[in-house]
Amino acid sequence: MNDASWGAPPRAWGSTDQGPAPAGPLHDAGVAAQTRPMPIVPGAGGYQDDGADREQGAAHIGGPLFRDEQEPDIRPQEPASPQGAKAKKSAGRDLRAAIGVGVGLGAVILASLFIYKPVFLGVIVLAVVVGLWELTSRLAERKAIRAPLVPLAIGGAAMTVAGYVNGPEGAWVAMAFTALAVLVWRMTEPPDDYLKDVTAGIFAAFYVPFLATFVALMLAAEDGAWRVLTFLILTVVSDTGAYAVGWRFGKHKLAPRISPGKTREGLLGAVAFAMVAGALCMHFLIDDGVWWEGLLLGLAVAVSATLGDLGESMIKRDLGIKDMGALLPGHGGIMDRLDSLLPTAPVVWLLMVVFVGSA
Repeated sequence: MNDASWGAPPRAWGSTDQGPAPAGPLHDAGVAAQTRPMPIVPGAGGYQDDGADREQGAAHIGGPLFRDEQEPDIRPQEPASPQGAKAKKSAGRDLRAAIGVGVGLGAVILASLFIYKPVFLGVIVLAVVVGLWELTSRLAERKAIRAPLVPLAIGGAAMTVAGYVNGPEGAWVAMAFTALAVLVWRMTEPPDDYLKDVTAGIFAAFYVPFLATFVALMLAAEDGAWRVLTFLILTVVSDTGAYAVGWRFGKHKLAPRISPGKTREGLLGAVAFAMVAGALCMHFLIDDGVWWEGLLLGLAVAVSATLGDLGESMIKRDLGIKDMGALLPGHGGIMDRLDSLLPTAPVVWLLMVVFVGSA
């Protein structure tokens, strides 16, 4: 889930007949800044993305970004229109493309999940490898951090398969060998920034494949397909509840310095939606599941999914980018879809083991 999913999009400049130049400072620097991956404007409440800044602090348009700006604003101004207020509520993405891609991904996941489990395991491995490629590419582009992709990809795939075949012990052993492979592989290059590169590599190994391994652990159970489906439903419902309630009622910012679009009302919506969905899933989909266990499961998912969103927002804000990639039209990259799923996977796996066992 992206930062834009709970907030308002950047306002686009329309083309109108030019009249006399409006009084005010020149914002030519702002025009150039729009080509950057993620423009950041300093405000009184911390750094905010462009969409949130326009929604909450429209006064910035009438004042200079920097104190030494003196020239008048000569850009054509967009006339006020009734549709302006509605535009602020848009998600800021191509909804048709997002819906089409989402339906396609859902069909692939469901088909592989219930027809043949190893095929779904291959889907997990593919997502892990692509996610690692996106993360290491952005680290290299934005921070000049050379986390070695080859040992990460091989180790990440091995980690996921080992978890499915041998359980948590296999996952831990594969994680240890992956970390060792990162240390050794990086030795083939000059020693400059060695510590920074291997630290980023070990972080990437934990963040993407190790957390994804818990999906494989759920899949390995006898009713693994239903456990994974419950995990996916609760995460999606949590994100949907957060967006719907935050879009309609959101007023109080949850973490303005990290993700200005997220609100406390949105978090409450995520909790409410996920708890209801959890009770229904545990009662109807999971053998020996009890509805009140689903309430606790939904609460835990809402919290972990929100923390996952905020965690990736921190990473992207540090890198100065809006999305981790552009592989999925309307969604961004694979990592932009995995942000809430990855930290939620171990939470759901553990609670499932506690509630109904690991068989």
